[in-house]
This record gives sequence, C-alpha cells and structure tokens, in this order.
Amino acid sequence: MTANNIESFETTIIESTESIVIVEISPKTDELVETEMAGESNEVKRETKALIEALERRSQAESAGTLTRETYLKAVRQARELIEDRKLIERDRLQDSWAIIQDEAERNWYLMMKDLVDFSFRVQKAATAAWETFNNPYPR
Repeated sequence: MTANNIESFETTIIESTESIVIVEISPKTDELVETEMAGESNEVKRETKALIEALERRSQAESAGTLTRETYLKAVRQARELIEDRKLIERDRLQDSWAIIQDEAERNWYLMMKDLVDFSFRVQKAATAAWETFNNPYPR
C-alpha cells in the first residue's frame, strides 16, 4: 500500500478450541459479505469474512508461480468440507434436541393424563359419597 491508497481494515478475533487468531478484514470483503449475506447472523458473517480473508492471504502468500489451480481448489474444498462438517454436527445436535423434546412432551402428556384420570376418579368417589350422604337420612 502507498500513502495514496491506504485502506482501513476491520480487525476480527476468531476464537476456536485450539487457538485465537486475529484476522484483519478488508473493506472489500466486509462489503461483499454484508451485501451477499444480508439475512445471516453476525457470527456466520464474521466466520465467512475470516474464511475469505484467510483464502486471500494464503493465495497471496504463495508465489504466483507456485500457486497452482489444484492447490487453490484443495484449499477451497477443505474449507467447504469444514463448513459442511459443522453444519452436519449442528443438524445432528438439532435432531437430537428435537428427539429429546418429543420424548419429554410425550412423557409429560402421559403424566398429565394419569393425573387427570386420578382426579376424575377422586371426583367420582366424592360425588358418590355426597350423593349417598344426601339421600340417606340421619339415624336418630
């Protein structure tokens, strides 16, 4: 960069279980992601920006002669597979959560029905006792 074309960079901190990486996001990447992914969450946008910047930095780090099409495609495939793996894990977690919710709802339904039957039985016994008391005269 020269004094005439200084760009401001957004700094993003990416945390993972392995390490913390500070990634500078260029205004071009920021604008692209914000435009193309308007409906996504901030976390998804942040991760996408970091991925784009990492791919760009990797391509810049490789010299023009050594960066082959296969190397680039391999990096993109690895990034895609990583994202797809995360989506599969999240989908599995959602499915497991849904199964747990269904099991809990079914268990709660059966407990509520049991309580309702018990209550109905008690009301029936109380009504029978009240009827017998009402219709039987007091012994004098």
